[in-house]
Amino acid sequence: MSERAERWRGNMHYLWLGLLVVSSLVLLFMLVRHKGAWQWLGYAATHVVIAAFLLYFVNLIGSHYEFRIPLNLPTVGTALVLGAPGVLLLVGLKIVFV
Repeated sequence: MSERAERWRGNMHYLWLGLLVVSSLVLLFMLVRHKGAWQWLGYAATHVVIAAFLLYFVNLIGSHYEFRIPLNLPTVGTALVLGAPGVLLLVGLKIVFV
């Protein structure tokens, strides 16, 4: 790779880092400015904890039958968005496809 291309790749790193910092500051400004945003953030955090707990409970019960669903971003996201039916969907998909 040429020296110019290497410099460009290094500069892109700083561009993405700057974009992350600016977007984080804008998000923080919006959270501080609007009182309802803190309520929404607490609501979302509560749902993430409930989704992870449901998946943990399924894994706890399923460990007796050698049945596990991984706790990762897609599975917690599915349980977060769909709730208990989402956990049942994950269990059904695991039974059918694995």
